[in-house]
Amino acid sequence: MLHASFEPYTLDFKFEAGTSRGVLTKKETYFLKIHDTEDTNCFGLGEVNILKGLSIDDRPDLEQQLKTICNEFNQLDLEVFPWNLNLIINQCVDNAFPSIRFAFETALYDLMNGGKRILFDSDFVQKQAPILINGLVWMDKAEKMIAQIDEKIASGYTTIKLKIGAIDFDQELALLAHIRNRFSAEQITIRVDANGAFSIDEALEKLQRLAQFNIHSIEQPIKQGQIAKMAELCQKTALPIALDEELIGISDYFKKFQLLKDIRPQFIILKPALLGGFQHCREWIEIANRLEIGWWITSALESNIGLNAIAQFTATLNNSLPQGLGTGQLYKNNIESPLLIQNGTLIYKKNNVWAI
Repeated sequence: MLHASFEPYTLDFKFEAGTSRGVLTKKETYFLKIHDTEDTNCFGLGEVNILKGLSIDDRPDLEQQLKTICNEFNQLDLEVFPWNLNLIINQCVDNAFPSIRFAFETALYDLMNGGKRILFDSDFVQKQAPILINGLVWMDKAEKMIAQIDEKIASGYTTIKLKIGAIDFDQELALLAHIRNRFSAEQITIRVDANGAFSIDEALEKLQRLAQFNIHSIEQPIKQGQIAKMAELCQKTALPIALDEELIGISDYFKKFQLLKDIRPQFIILKPALLGGFQHCREWIEIANRLEIGWWITSALESNIGLNAIAQFTATLNNSLPQGLGTGQLYKNNIESPLLIQNGTLIYKKNNVWAI
């Protein structure tokens, strides 16, 4: 019989992390533990990861909902196998709580594989095969952003992602010029993320100005929910557009298909904790592949518990694009793990131990 419990955990940033939604210094999360009552020493771990103002289950009663779901789960006489894992999640956790679904799915995979934090077997965990990742540059004053850019490039990153939309646009263009004056598009790939900061009236003109710097893609140039306008932008854009926030809250397979068919973006970005876990991500990927839309996976400020699960899932997908998995070094008090960033890649040093 399976038993689920949870505890809150506060992650402390090493610095003030600037975003279009404000500056982050702390992040609240929950760790979910599932064990078999006949063997309490073996347990699976998951993370209930919420992004304030973005997750659809960012609500005041989340902890109470999590408690209720755990209590109902514990009343069932369950065992977990590969064939019933998704059935258990669909039975126990509503799609209205994607972060809780992600945590349960992660913890069940972990438990099913012996509670060793190895959810998906691959060369990533067995042979230290690296996952190429982008280096994230946080919003700040222009000179501090330049320092971040220089540090990322010096650390071996070949893809840089800049958050834009918070400072003067001409200053942001100057940051891109700072990179391009030193490195060609063949040497350094640039991604930008607007988090919906552009107005509809200015978006197309800003995309044209950004295109002069050979940008790989821009994430979510306008706010989500403006389907016709986003479709028009994707048709007329001078640089590829990646949908991010646009995908959040859509769990029905046919609605996923309709959204991507209507908008026809060049890319989509998948955040398992915000989309309801790996099975939902697999559906998005299947649809994107059919419609010839590119994709990559991104973490969403998880601790190493959630990041580990996402990285291991990503490693099974054989996607050659740089992934957005460089968030493990953000916190002073992250959970020690085998995850390590090295020369712009994420690796799994299986000789390193988990501190949990």
